[in-house]
Amino acid sequence: MQFDNVDFETDSKITRDAFHSTRDDISEFGCIISSSRSLFSSSFTNSRVEFARRQANAVAHVLVEEATFLASPIVYFNIPNCIESLIINEML
Repeated sequence: MQFDNVDFETDSKITRDAFHSTRDDISEFGCIISSSRSLFSSSFTNSRVEFARRQANAVAHVLVEEATFLASPIVYFNIPNCIESLIINEML
């Protein structure tokens, strides 16, 4: 698919550090990271894997929590009530 300029953010510093590490890791986690690196290098040019503190990504976490309670996909045309206060606070 060859995507360009994609920023991947994770709230796991361990995952980000492992992704950028040159050390070999033969654990299951290490195999997943290795496969991710291979996919990343072959499909995403000018892209980065970055760490974002969970507090800085509060809206995404609330939406994920909300989504686990939904039985089917939903498209929101207005700001969902579950994140309205977070967005207003970020705008201040």
